[in-house]
Parts: sequence; structure tokens; C-alpha cells
Amino acid sequence: MIAPLPQRAPGQRLARGVTRHLLERGFASLCEYVPARGLRVDVIALGPKGEVWVVECKSSRADFTADRKWQGYLEWCDRYFWAVAADFPQDLLPEDTGLILADDYGAEVIRMAPETPLAPSRRKALTRDFARQAALRLQHAQDGSCQVGA
Repeated sequence: MIAPLPQRAPGQRLARGVTRHLLERGFASLCEYVPARGLRVDVIALGPKGEVWVVECKSSRADFTADRKWQGYLEWCDRYFWAVAADFPQDLLPEDTGLILADDYGAEVIRMAPETPLAPSRRKALTRDFARQAALRLQHAQDGSCQVGA
């Protein structure tokens, strides 16, 4: 018997489908990643060639219109995407960003985001922090008593 999925918020369900899709494309992903103080991206993904993608998951019109920080995420990635469910009003989303349709189980890139390469120094620092955060999360998963985010 297959265990049911745990209860997740709509954005978390989109993020699950996005990370599964990105893994199929060779990307390693972290959810709820903080690239800088005051910013928290829904999904950041590191590709096989070192490319960095950021994906913001929006579950409704209200969720999208309440987001005032998304443009601050652009300087932390090579490509920026929105992930939405099939019934989301896609005409709300800026056309100069990527678009991913997602659900709990998978996703599909509908519109590839334009590439704006990161500066080498930012890429190096971001990649190092991504690796550190991934290792800390793994350690926390293996030993719940350790502190994450140090």
C-alpha cells in the first residue's frame, strides 16, 4: 500500500512537482532558500553545468499580487521562473520570465526564462552557500538534534 502524501500548502505542492521535474533535468534543488537577508525563494536549483535557476511558486492570484519582492530574486539566478497550477491565470505573469506548470507529482517548462548570467564571484559564493545549506539540511534530517542555519 502506498502511503498518502503529507498535508502541504498549495505552494509546497507546486514546489514538490517542480523539484521532481528539475531532478529529471539534472538539477539539485533546495526549497525555501535565503540568498540574502530579507529574501526567501521558494525553489533554487543548481544545474549540472553550474547554472542557477530560481522558481517562485504561486498558488493563486492573491498570492501573486501580494509578492512584492520577486524582482529582488533576479540578481540571484541565471534564469527566473514562475511555477503555477494549470488553472492559474497565466496572463498575470510577466512575459519576460519563465513559466512552469506544476502539481504535486511533476511539472513542465512551458516558457523558458531568458538567461542573465550571474557574475562569477556571485556564482561562486552562491554555489558554496547552496552546498553548505544542503549539507546542513541533510545532517539535520539524519540527526534532528543538530541546529540548521548556523
